[in-house]
Amino acid sequence: FFSCSQYHKMYRTVKATSGRQIFQPLHTLRNAEKELLPGFNQFEWQPALKSVSTSWDVGIIDGLSGWTSSVDDVPADTISRRFRYDVALVSALKDLEEDIMDGLRERGLDDSMCTTGFTVVVKESCDGMGDVSEKHGSGPAVPEKAVRFSFTIMSVSIRLEGEDDGITIFQEQKPNSELSCRPLCLMFVDESDHETLTAILGPVKAERKAMMESRLIISVGGLQRSFRFFFRGTGYDEKMVREMEGLEASGSTYICTLCDSTRAEASQNMVLHSVTRSHDENLERYEIWRKNPFSESADELRDRVKGVSAKPFMETQPTLDALHCDIGNATEFYKIFQDEIGEVYQKPNPSREERRRWRSTLDKQLRNKLKLKPVMRMNGNYARRLMTREAVEAVCELVPSEERREALLKLIDLYLQMKPVWRSTCPSKDCPDQLCRYSYNSQEFADLLSSIFKYRYDGKITNYLHKTLAHVPEIVERDGSIGAWASEGNESGNKLFRRFRKMNARQSKTYELEDILKHHWLYTS
Repeated sequence: FFSCSQYHKMYRTVKATSGRQIFQPLHTLRNAEKELLPGFNQFEWQPALKSVSTSWDVGIIDGLSGWTSSVDDVPADTISRRFRYDVALVSALKDLEEDIMDGLRERGLDDSMCTTGFTVVVKESCDGMGDVSEKHGSGPAVPEKAVRFSFTIMSVSIRLEGEDDGITIFQEQKPNSELSCRPLCLMFVDESDHETLTAILGPVKAERKAMMESRLIISVGGLQRSFRFFFRGTGYDEKMVREMEGLEASGSTYICTLCDSTRAEASQNMVLHSVTRSHDENLERYEIWRKNPFSESADELRDRVKGVSAKPFMETQPTLDALHCDIGNATEFYKIFQDEIGEVYQKPNPSREERRRWRSTLDKQLRNKLKLKPVMRMNGNYARRLMTREAVEAVCELVPSEERREALLKLIDLYLQMKPVWRSTCPSKDCPDQLCRYSYNSQEFADLLSSIFKYRYDGKITNYLHKTLAHVPEIVERDGSIGAWASEGNESGNKLFRRFRKMNARQSKTYELEDILKHHWLYTS
């Protein structure tokens, strides 16, 4: 992770002291970089992509290109850099060239015969980041926030003529690693700024739509082969899903992004729901919301469209994000622990001071017993440490009643039985027993919540607990996995964004994003 000047300094020193050229000079590395960056490999689409240039040698472009600004328009107070989606996908596929050829050989397929019928499945992720301090220099005053859009090639399969099923020849073994999650678009935007976000991602969405209706012809293993692409937007947290699908914010009475349940219904019936929402249905509901064809009152209309209140922008896969599920549930358990320490089931409506006291008691205990430092905002690592039998045993030392201690331990045991099912990359292989018992465990868990912990779940339940209890088996049956499609790789990419921005980018507003994008792409190559 040297910057160019640091590398050059080291190169000169080593060459001068040892007399040998152990490291390559900078210009050699720059040429090697070109082969790895998008815009190096030739390709064509059949039929040609609608509204997308046919040129293939396109590198980093301005994310605002195509922004038609009229005289009345406010100038965009944002900076954005991206790759063209198809060019980036080609570069990522060429990186996998050896894996694809090895896959064909391992399946005993003659690679000279396999030139058509390839299918590529792509996971898309998009996430907002806070506290990105603004740099000096010319250009617009940008918000101190950033949004990153990335993709991961999950699998490549081939369908032979006369066969119904495809044969998988490449499967990403670490779908949540930052090494497989490739950056496509970086922008200084607040993720809540719907207008700017959609304006920048609009061209990305158009390119994606065009690619789904066409086939890519590219040279792999010395022969021209044709690939089809399927995109699945699963690496989004709940806030971003609601933003993309035009739903009300997370505090809405319509608690779920997968079904039409209200918060009250979900707390009465915790387990029996099925996935019913879809992008197309959301679009239809938006039209009803806009036109109000039955001349209903605001409340009736809202009930008819089940919380759709803006035009859905980009299709996301109806699933739940494993990482944010962990974080959301750990946040809720952290509150349950405090309530149990303060015996809220006996004395409702405690004062703020009492709550503060219970929280500091809990934090102190976790710090002493588990070396777990309190955090301002729940994160993945804290959530993983908190949701363990060891942590709950430490909490139980502070709970006065024996009966409540047993209930807490039973609750966490059930949770730990259920968790591998949505965390694992392939639950049918990794934890088949827990997968079989999931519905039974979730029913037991729900019974505990609605009896012993009724004081917290009377008419209300958190969004992620509802999804965890009601929707996991159906999604696993449909997709084979929840964990593989999580947003974790993209979240890890946020860490890299900060690191490259600090160490490897020019200290100027206008150039920094392209430096970060380039470095990040090379890191994943």
